[in-house]
Amino acid sequence: MKERNIGTAIILTIITCGIYGIYWFVVLTDDVKTVSNDEKVASGGVALLLTIVTCGIYTIYWAYKMGELMAKAQLEKGMVVKNNGVLYLVLELFGLGIIDFALIQNDLNEMVEG
Repeated sequence: MKERNIGTAIILTIITCGIYGIYWFVVLTDDVKTVSNDEKVASGGVALLLTIVTCGIYTIYWAYKMGELMAKAQLEKGMVVKNNGVLYLVLELFGLGIIDFALIQNDLNEMVEG
């Protein structure tokens, strides 16, 4: 897991017409899986495959689950717990998944710094 610049990731996602966003989705999923120490969670590749197979419906579950896993990781690391599962879910439902990516990346960056 490494710290990523959120602004750069958003710009790259826009410039590459979403291709970098696919990569970002995969690495975010893998990083959250790593920090939460939860082996039952799908890897980034599996999450991407499920997203494709379900025509994007899986991302609704994914968004909520990422919030839950980040809260678990924050609790284990003794950080202030922010369970943003519902926020991520609502943003995903309104088509604002890139904001989910940015918020999750921000929390991951805080873990790398701390």
